[in-house]
Amino acid sequence: MCTALVIGNMIGSGIFLLPSSLAAYGGISVVGWLFTAFGALMTALVFVRLSRKHPAQGGPYAYTRDGFGRLAGFTVAWGYWVSLWCGNAAIAVAMVSYLSVFFPVLQTNPLLGVAIALSAIWLLTVINCIGVKEAGIIQLVTTVLKLMPLLILGAAVVVYFDLAAFTPLNLSSVSHFDAVTATAALTLWAFLGLESATVPADSVENPTVNIPRATLFGFSITAAVYIASTVTILSVVPQVDLVNSGAPFADAARLMWGDWAGYFIAAIAVISCFGALNGWTLIQGQMPLAAANDGLFPAIFKANRVSGVPVAGLIISSGLVSLLTISNYAGGLVALFTYTILLSTLAVLVPYLFTILYELKGIWQRRKGWSEWLTTLSCGLALVYTLWAISGIGQGALVGGLGLMLMGGPVYWWMQRGSGSKLG
Repeated sequence: MCTALVIGNMIGSGIFLLPSSLAAYGGISVVGWLFTAFGALMTALVFVRLSRKHPAQGGPYAYTRDGFGRLAGFTVAWGYWVSLWCGNAAIAVAMVSYLSVFFPVLQTNPLLGVAIALSAIWLLTVINCIGVKEAGIIQLVTTVLKLMPLLILGAAVVVYFDLAAFTPLNLSSVSHFDAVTATAALTLWAFLGLESATVPADSVENPTVNIPRATLFGFSITAAVYIASTVTILSVVPQVDLVNSGAPFADAARLMWGDWAGYFIAAIAVISCFGALNGWTLIQGQMPLAAANDGLFPAIFKANRVSGVPVAGLIISSGLVSLLTISNYAGGLVALFTYTILLSTLAVLVPYLFTILYELKGIWQRRKGWSEWLTTLSCGLALVYTLWAISGIGQGALVGGLGLMLMGGPVYWWMQRGSGSKLG
C-alpha cells in the first residue's frame, strides 16, 4: 500500500495531460524530463535517508519543525497544504478532461464539467473520512489497474519512435536554456508525491524499512514510465494536434492501434486520476493533522477521537479544492491545468527546500568521513535543482503562490496568541 501511495500519487493527472502543456516546446521537453528526473531522484534520496533515521508524521513538515523551529515548520505545513488543494483541483480537471473522450459535452459545458469534478472530490472525501486503510485499498487497486497499460504504451517507443518529430528540437520562441527551464518546472509536477510515503508515517508498519523502499521503488517505476511514454506520444501525435489535445495519451493510442485503444487508455486515465485524487485527499488530511497536533494549526484539524481520522480537516481542504476548481474552470481545461500545476509545484517546492536544508544542517553537525561527502553532494544537487525549478515557475504563478502562502500569516499569529485552540 505504501508503494502504491507513492506511485499512485505520482502517476496521477501529470502524465496524462502534461504532453499537451509541453507540446509548444517540442522535443526539447524530453530534455526537461531528464533534468527533472535527475533532480527529483536527488530529492527522493534525501527523503529516503531521513525516513530511515527518524520517520515522523508529517514528513517534510516534521523535519523542518525539528531543524528550524515552529515558524519554519508552520511555513512548510501551510505551503504543502496549499499545494495539496491546488494540486487536487488540477487532478479533478484532468479526470474530467479524459472523461470528455466518452462524453464530448464535458469540453463545451463548463457547468457539467464542474459538477463531475466536484462529485469525485466529495466522494473520495467521504471515503477518506471512513479511514486510512479504506483509502489505502482504493489506492492499491487503482494503481494496479493503471500501471500495466502505461508500461505497454511506454514500451511502444521501441516501435514508434520517430526522430523527425524532434526536429527542430525547440519549437518555442525562447532560448534552449529557457525552454528546458520552463519544461522542467512543468514536469516537476508529475514527480510531486515522491515524499508521499513519509507523510502518514504513524500509519505505516515498520516505517524505517518500508518508507525508504516504497519511495525508491515508486520513483524508479514512475520515472521510467514518464519518459518512455512521453517520447512515444511526441513521436506519434502531430504537434499542431497535441497542443490542443484534451486527452493526448488516448489520441496516441488511437493513432497506433485504433479507436478501441483510445477509449481504453482514456478509461485507464480516468481511473488513474481518480486514484491520485484519492491518495492526495488522504495526504491533505494528514499534513494539517501533524501541524495541529503540535499546536501550529487550529485544533479543528486534529483527528476525530472516535475514528482517528481528521474529518473536519478533510472537509475544509476539499471545500478549498472545490472553490479553486469552480473559480478557474471557465478558462479551459488545459489552461486551468497548466496554471494550477505551476501553483501547486511552487507551494510544494518550499517544503522540499526546507527538507534538503535540514539534512545539510545534520551533515554539517556530524562531519563524518567520505560517505557524508557523497551525501552532501547528493543533497547539494537536490538544492540546486529545487532553486532552478523555482526560477522556471513563471511570474503569474509566483505571484499567485506567494499570495496564497502569505495568507497563512494571520493563522500563525492567531495560533501564537493561544487563541487557535478555541477553534476546536
